[in-house]
Amino acid sequence: MDQRTSGADALIHKNDSAPALLGVVCGLSAALFWALGFAGTRHGLKVGFTPVDLLVHRYVWSGIAFLPLVLRAGISDLCGIGWSRGLVLMVLGGPVMSLISYTGFLFVPLGHGSVIQPSCATLGGLLLAAIVLKERISASRLIGALVIVGGLGVIGAESIGHIGAEGVQGDLIFVLTGLMFAGFGAALRHWRVSAVSAALVINVLSLLLLPLYIAIVGLAHVAAIGVWENAIQALAQGVLAGPAALYLFAVSVQRLGVARAAVFPACVPALTLLTGWVLLGEAPTLLQTAGLVTVLCGFYLAQRQR
Repeated sequence: MDQRTSGADALIHKNDSAPALLGVVCGLSAALFWALGFAGTRHGLKVGFTPVDLLVHRYVWSGIAFLPLVLRAGISDLCGIGWSRGLVLMVLGGPVMSLISYTGFLFVPLGHGSVIQPSCATLGGLLLAAIVLKERISASRLIGALVIVGGLGVIGAESIGHIGAEGVQGDLIFVLTGLMFAGFGAALRHWRVSAVSAALVINVLSLLLLPLYIAIVGLAHVAAIGVWENAIQALAQGVLAGPAALYLFAVSVQRLGVARAAVFPACVPALTLLTGWVLLGEAPTLLQTAGLVTVLCGFYLAQRQR
């Protein structure tokens, strides 16, 4: 009897652990894909793409893929989100924010944008949650926010001391995009819009920018860079950092829950520095590493409930 009970308990434990393991694998894969998107942006700018070129790669391919889904759900009200809200979300979390973010990498190394933008998104999210959504902020989260600010100060010191005015400008750009993304998250929660529905709508709405790009910029510049480099950006921006990462993170949330899955976006800065080092040869400086470690400690505290 005891052996049968023990065997049943083991089977139940195995069945419970399998979805959790899948959630962890999907969450880590999503974080890695986001990191590869950052590294792809830095590489693309180095080989001659403009921020607008990268923007097209980021949204056109996924927009084409998602168009049938949005048409099926209803284009007249944008999957129930509405056109006015859809346009606001497109500004805060779509091509407008992405274009500003890409521009920031023209001024600072990969390690700055990959740490500052997620950090300011976390800080802005906590601030908006308290002021707009009237959520209670625990002492642990408040301490975590202060630690994150300290980490950002370390990275900012490198810009002031070693890069100069352009470095400060680049850092401030990522502060802005981080706060924009915080506004995007707060809007989703306030309007009760799922992240998946928002991503579908944003990518499809971004297709409206393609005719403007062709008319104003043209395709000659991106064609001159070569098929291989364009294929890299289509994969990094249009597939991995876009729909693939979104799908994997959604699976992670489904398997693990929102609170546990929130750990994985916090891994993006570290993974970005690692992929930038391995793929691009941009070794993080001592100040960037110190700032990253400090920020990660702040992320841990900010995500605790108590």
